[in-house]
Amino acid sequence: MDFVSFTISILKMLADFAGNWGLAIILLTVIVRACMWPSSVSQQRSMRSMQMLQPKMKAIQERYKSNPQLMQQKMMEFYKEHKFNPMAGCLPLLLQLPIFILLYTALMSPQFIQQAGNANFLFINRLDATIKSTAGQSFDGKFVAGPYDSFSSGKTAVVYLNNGKVLNDVKIDRPTKAITVQGDIKPNQNFDLKMYPDSLNLSFAELKEIKKAEINVIDNQTKETEKITFAPMGNILVASVPTANVQSSVHYDVIFLVLLFALTMWISQKVMMAGQKNMQQDPTQQAIQKSMGTVMPLMIGLTFVFIPIPAGVLLYLVTSNIFQIVQTVVVNKQLDREDEAKKSTADVDLDNAKKIDAKEVK
Repeated sequence: MDFVSFTISILKMLADFAGNWGLAIILLTVIVRACMWPSSVSQQRSMRSMQMLQPKMKAIQERYKSNPQLMQQKMMEFYKEHKFNPMAGCLPLLLQLPIFILLYTALMSPQFIQQAGNANFLFINRLDATIKSTAGQSFDGKFVAGPYDSFSSGKTAVVYLNNGKVLNDVKIDRPTKAITVQGDIKPNQNFDLKMYPDSLNLSFAELKEIKKAEINVIDNQTKETEKITFAPMGNILVASVPTANVQSSVHYDVIFLVLLFALTMWISQKVMMAGQKNMQQDPTQQAIQKSMGTVMPLMIGLTFVFIPIPAGVLLYLVTSNIFQIVQTVVVNKQLDREDEAKKSTADVDLDNAKKIDAKEVK
């Protein structure tokens, strides 16, 4: 089982438990973020330490600015002395990136579209929908395709042999290159697809006995997926596929999700900066952080307008942002209590310090 199939299996298990695929995505997000809680706490602790140590770090940089090599050595000694790892704050981001890519791939895959692409959740009409898509619906027997569209196959096929034997999960080599268009694609007219039998992982004897092959075919431009039946013709497998006119439609529920993502990301940045307001910070760095806290949500939100992100992935990102907001508030309170405890301990030690009377010098 590959990672995409494994992810969909987990989502299906959660969907069976929760009764909805949208709730399954939310539960998966909470589980993933809960598992990452220790690393996220480490990130916030590292950021707070960096803010507190910033003046001393700047002093070292100013003192040794004429000798970069020595400055680097002193900075490393400073990090070691204060047990500070400047890369600790990057770990949660690095862990989230492959999860995002994996979930994006899973929700764009034919397996998910076939099982839950048309599932809805709250105001979301389809979990596989992007902001702008064609009117084509997967697995309805026809493609909404244009003259410049290209196609890929799924990873496996169901092959029927002349002797009545059915071979399930036959691996397809190089799925992105296995299927090509023969001729031109014209709206409302059938177009032809072809593939070479050698793309199927079968023995030579089985290749000669192919009666037909059922393959999930994906339009690379629209991600619409159809189950197409190929039949042998000479030395190739061919299929004739009906088409419909290309009609683009805008999904306002997905637009709202993008706006919700930008808003929750902005709130998350504000909450994170609020936890640093009592710390000594360089004014220039503070201005940069404030600007980035506003610009980054807008930039990423606009990026999602042009990149086809499925509603299910946006639901994951929004849930992750909300989790981050709650986590930041909780952890900041915990760190504030730790700082207060350290301050109280330091005050007690100072009060208990032995008082030395000055001696009169004659």
